[in-house]
Amino acid sequence: MDDCVSPFCVGHHDPRRALPVTPQAVHDAHAANYDMLTGPITTSHFHSRVMTLLSSALMDGSPSAALDIAQQRNGSAVVIPPLTPADSSLTPNATISQIIGFTSPWIDLCSLDPVIADVSRQVLKLELSYAAFCGLTYVLIPGPQLAGLIDNEPGLAQYARAILDGLSQAPFIQFHIWLPIMQHPDSDKQEIGDLRQFARPAFQPHESKAPRLDLFGSWEAWDIIRSICKYSSRLFVALDLPKLLPPVTVQSRWYSEPVRLLTLDASIFVKNPKGYPVLSKAHQALITRFIRLRTPPWFLLCNCGPIPQATNGNSLHDIVSPAVFPTPAESSQTRVLKDATPHLSYLRNLQSRQPPLAPIERFGAGYQDFLQAPLQPLAVNLESITYEVFERDPVKYDQYEKAIARALHDWVEQGKPTSNPDGRVVVAVVGAGRGPLVTRALRASDDVGVDIDMWALEKNPNAFVLLQTHNQTIWNQRVNLVKSDMRTWRGPVKEDIGNPIRQTYNKVRDEAAETEAADDTRQPPTTYTLSNDIESIGTSKPIFYKIDILISELLGSFGDNELSPECLDGVQHLLNPVHGISIPASYTAYISPIAAPKLYADINNSMILSIPNAAEIPYVVMLNAIDLISTIPSRATSSPVSDCPKHRHHTTSVPSLPLPVILPTWAFHHPNHTISSATSSSSNAHNTRFSATTFPIPSRAAIHGLAGYFESVLYSGVELSTNPLTMQAKSEDMISWFPIYFPLKQAVFAPDESEALVCMWRKTDGRKVWYEWAVDVYLRVMGRRTRVGGSELHSSEKEGCLM
Repeated sequence: MDDCVSPFCVGHHDPRRALPVTPQAVHDAHAANYDMLTGPITTSHFHSRVMTLLSSALMDGSPSAALDIAQQRNGSAVVIPPLTPADSSLTPNATISQIIGFTSPWIDLCSLDPVIADVSRQVLKLELSYAAFCGLTYVLIPGPQLAGLIDNEPGLAQYARAILDGLSQAPFIQFHIWLPIMQHPDSDKQEIGDLRQFARPAFQPHESKAPRLDLFGSWEAWDIIRSICKYSSRLFVALDLPKLLPPVTVQSRWYSEPVRLLTLDASIFVKNPKGYPVLSKAHQALITRFIRLRTPPWFLLCNCGPIPQATNGNSLHDIVSPAVFPTPAESSQTRVLKDATPHLSYLRNLQSRQPPLAPIERFGAGYQDFLQAPLQPLAVNLESITYEVFERDPVKYDQYEKAIARALHDWVEQGKPTSNPDGRVVVAVVGAGRGPLVTRALRASDDVGVDIDMWALEKNPNAFVLLQTHNQTIWNQRVNLVKSDMRTWRGPVKEDIGNPIRQTYNKVRDEAAETEAADDTRQPPTTYTLSNDIESIGTSKPIFYKIDILISELLGSFGDNELSPECLDGVQHLLNPVHGISIPASYTAYISPIAAPKLYADINNSMILSIPNAAEIPYVVMLNAIDLISTIPSRATSSPVSDCPKHRHHTTSVPSLPLPVILPTWAFHHPNHTISSATSSSSNAHNTRFSATTFPIPSRAAIHGLAGYFESVLYSGVELSTNPLTMQAKSEDMISWFPIYFPLKQAVFAPDESEALVCMWRKTDGRKVWYEWAVDVYLRVMGRRTRVGGSELHSSEKEGCLM
């Protein structure tokens, strides 16, 4: 895949665009290097007509003016007639797909005055109906006007209800709600002709006595709108960026939302020393972060001047020759090309300067925020392509090789006796797959100069064929191969007279095999099918011996979710009881509550239609458009955390992000000396777990689920981690595991300065393993911890991992 980010898609918006958006206008926009432009759905004539009707209805002599409040809420005082040709210049044509329709900014869907609110809804309905008829696929709708106002939740609900109606009315249009990145008390400006000015005194909202900056007010308005609209897949955000950006916590929240347009007004640009408009470093960092989303937002340049007309097919950046030749004095002057679209040129230049994609981004291209069911390697034989994906991660296998090398070195350094009488260290890879860990173990043996007795076990018959091929072509017959489930394996074996047991006790032998067996000079085959099939022949008896170093790669995205504890319990009795080493030695699961609206919508609007319990299944996901909402202030540092979605890729010119709170749930250690072989085979109760963790929620948020990670100690001093807080230090650029996601059926709202209590269980019935989880939100009110919300208990028992 290309290391570059997606090209910028840039549009032009002129809020006072008066001329019709004709095919020629679209052609001019393309010639100027714009990708699209906005166009008003209705004209100023329509605006005047509505104002006339409304004014007439509100005059003292009008019957509607005499109605009291209760009566006015029962009907439409003003009926807006259908559109006429003079009311809209929009027509169906071949360029309609290049236009974003702009609904009337002068309506007020939030008005507490029922007449104003009703007229606004009628206007929006007429506009959306005609836009749908013309074939528009995108509309831009100004967001609710709530700045500086209080006690207007009913108005916000009315706005959301109008949008919900519009989604039903125009089923093929994508709605973009135009919202500021934060609500500022001074950001709400009324213009002449706004319907808000016509609201009657009885319905005027209360003005806040002390307007204050509400960092998350705009986001909360959006949360109410999309919740009432049931997280519609056609409802998006057009995010307006101010000249002074809010704290990065606010930016991170919007990063998790379905932002499809970033609007950049000319006023937020600053002049560089050469006089050209540029964006601040903070704005550049925000854009760099957004453009790495799976579906990056488009850009909309606002109030940046008109679109120049294309002339004779020439580029707009060429010099247009004057009608007469210049004078000699004019010719001697330096000719300067004047850029007709400097703001657009800057964005195109910024696109060319984007940092290349990180390894995890290249590897995970197409997998961002894509829900995948965890693997069940015990129940399903994996395909070769699945193994191949895992093997693309050099970091993981480098760490394994380092751990094996250190274990071998320490074994010899500490003078430990080996389980093989010939003095070789017995090394076994259980669940060998296509053999990457076998290759690394042999390499580690060669590097440290410690001879090993190498065993590789795999139950997948297809992968086992490839292991045999590798043994002949790559490993030079240095590996003893076993096709078996590790939990039924009886361990490494040899014959008491020193002959290779794997040849002597093959159950099925043909004539060629008998002849070859008599040839003492031939290297004996190093493969047998099932150790349980071995029988004594004559006076020779099979001798089973222990494993010194047991290696496995059974870890899942949550550490234990692919049944590593159960698998290793089943083979632990084969490990040297005194000096035996397990690689990995331990692993710990971590969780954190997250805002993940895209995942929430995908599950509740799509997957649940075919899988009724879709919201109770853990998923493996490359988390990207999320917000880790539990945070604590970070210490000033020049190297911010870079491996979690909200910290990734930006290591310069970005304010310090608060540190996410990611807490451990439980751990598993191998070998587990607290259990006996009899216990591990008769019951799995010792592998059940419970945890209760409390997370601070400093800013109000919607909790859509839990993000799960793990850390693993392979061997002393060698670790793996998917935990965003430690991944960079322990296994930077590792790509083998995506996080796990535990969804919630219903989003749980957490207010400012609240706490989220997360309870998790690891359950088993002896046949399968599953998880259960629940979230409760608490707020301290007058010193008392009060529950203010929570989820039901979720259980993945129906989709448990089979043992």
